[in-house]
Amino acid sequence: MNGSEQSLRASLAAQYQRMEQLGLNELSSGNLSVRLGSGMLISATGATAASVTPETLVACSFGGEFDGNLKPSSEWQMHAGIYTHCPDAQAVVHTHSDACVALASHVAPLPGFHYLVGTFGGNDVPCVPYSTFGTPALAADAANALADRTACLLGNHGMIARGKTLAAAADTAHRLEILCRQYLLARRLGEPRLLTESEWADFHAAADDYPIHD
Repeated sequence: MNGSEQSLRASLAAQYQRMEQLGLNELSSGNLSVRLGSGMLISATGATAASVTPETLVACSFGGEFDGNLKPSSEWQMHAGIYTHCPDAQAVVHTHSDACVALASHVAPLPGFHYLVGTFGGNDVPCVPYSTFGTPALAADAANALADRTACLLGNHGMIARGKTLAAAADTAHRLEILCRQYLLARRLGEPRLLTESEWADFHAAADDYPIHD
């Protein structure tokens, strides 16, 4: 194992623990990965913040091949699909955070009620249909949704995000949870006003000059 892989392992274990500290994942829900050469380094099946260490992370090919006694997360296909379809993705974060799950349970997108929704790459955050965890169907839907977004909701499941760095992917997951929570709060007063196409055009033009997303 070279120094670069050791550094990635340490960073991935630390971010996995941070996800629980932020309340984005609990027990063994969710999974994280980083690109490693022609494959990836991913949390193991059943990993928790208490059990994860740099040594318990699994080096896995995009075809699912791995060495050792620890199996890669059951969602390895979803991570692999995103790396394959999004060449600039260097890290993937999947969570079962509360507000994201609440909205995804309605298989509903996060609409453009706030300008920061635009930081995910469009005027909304899509929600893909429900598929059984760990299946090629879920992997394909998530990868397609993230072709032009940095995050999406997973119907009756949770969310997934990609980033150019592990920290960026983790921050994207955190930001999506915040915005989903704020949207659900806003809906208590009725459906919130959505930004217009003109307002979105102005936002994206401004964001090009003052980037607030990776």
